[in-house]
Amino acid sequence: MTQTFEDPFAPLRAQLPLIKRSHRLGRIVRLEPSGFLVEGLSEHARLGDELFYEDADGRSHRAEIVRLDRESLWAAPYSSAEGLRIGLAVWPAGAPRISPDTSWIGRVIDPFGAPLDSGRLRPGLPRHLRATPPAPGQRRHLGARLRTGYAVLDTMLPIVAGQRMGLFAGSGVGKSTLLGGLAREMQADVCVLALVGERGREVNEFVNRAIGPAGMRRTVVVAATSDMPANVRRKCPFAALAIAEYFRDQGKSVLFLCDSLTRVAEAHREVATAAGEAANLRGHPASLTPLLASLCERTGPGEGGTGDITAIFSVLVAGSDMEEPVADIVRGQLDGHVVLTREIAETGRFPAIDVLRSVSRSLPDAATAEENAIIAEARKILSVADRSDLMVTSGLYDRGSNPEIDKAIVLAPRMNELFTAKGLPRITDGFRLLAGLLGRPYAG
Repeated sequence: MTQTFEDPFAPLRAQLPLIKRSHRLGRIVRLEPSGFLVEGLSEHARLGDELFYEDADGRSHRAEIVRLDRESLWAAPYSSAEGLRIGLAVWPAGAPRISPDTSWIGRVIDPFGAPLDSGRLRPGLPRHLRATPPAPGQRRHLGARLRTGYAVLDTMLPIVAGQRMGLFAGSGVGKSTLLGGLAREMQADVCVLALVGERGREVNEFVNRAIGPAGMRRTVVVAATSDMPANVRRKCPFAALAIAEYFRDQGKSVLFLCDSLTRVAEAHREVATAAGEAANLRGHPASLTPLLASLCERTGPGEGGTGDITAIFSVLVAGSDMEEPVADIVRGQLDGHVVLTREIAETGRFPAIDVLRSVSRSLPDAATAEENAIIAEARKILSVADRSDLMVTSGLYDRGSNPEIDKAIVLAPRMNELFTAKGLPRITDGFRLLAGLLGRPYAG
């Protein structure tokens, strides 16, 4: 019997065509803290490509081309511009790439594919960071319902394979805890997490506490901390997406978590305004909308025999303002949104999800007719409780005067308590508990 062996040098062979024996040089002609102007390369480089250059100590650095003119181009370095000089030589490095490998699971890396934890990384085949999404006409439909481990999501706000959900929350309401729980518990083969603009201390805490060793056994974390240049932070979710696509193309079910799109938008604003683009979209440049759309569209169902990328994007909303620019842009591009509120968090109920303000567009298809009836009744009770809350708490309501309000007074607190349950082994467990609370039969 003939045995076949994997070529251990395949990744190295794939890198060889990217190495050029000669390259055209450009020169820096103007320097600013945010970047530099280069002449001599306008006809030999493309927008979004990278440039190489060396500092006075001979160390190699890269920069991103963010504006092109007929005679010059503007580049934003991935490191500090301090120490550069007029006349310094730069040369094209091509489109940005990353080389993911299965051995990256369990590791914490930066957007360039370099380790942020201990130990070296084995490179795989290079992939473009700005890949095109699957062809719309070739994509599969949304898949089966996924177990999240949270009763409120498994019942009232189901997530299916290939769905894209937004997690809208202010600071300090349990967003990171919820994302860490999903990284540990949600049904998937591989999890890829993009941490954009986090403080360096928080990255380690998130990995060790929120995700934990059990979650890291299937997770790749890509982190760009708050002290990194804006274009590195903007690059972070694209690098993470390229890794997620690598696993998707292997036929795996991938969970992609991005925290947060708001910090991606802030990083893009820094880069775009430094390149001369006007910030006319309520403080953001007009190019923000296609940037966020390109991120969202690369997730979702795959083609043919590939897997799916189920995505959850967090959005920071100050004061639960769902009309702020980033929230307003992405809400229409996603397949639902989960809203976390400070009012619920202050009662000690976690996850602090406002069910009435949240929606999953996988419904009604994601649930059976029996389950949809349970969801509808539960929403009605919560809605009655919400509308009558002020009247009840102020003592203006007399028990027995309205059967619907009486029922909501009794059941709404019990339902909210049920929605805090987590770690349920099966999706049907949450529905069985909810149906029992409502006094309904449930066949499952």
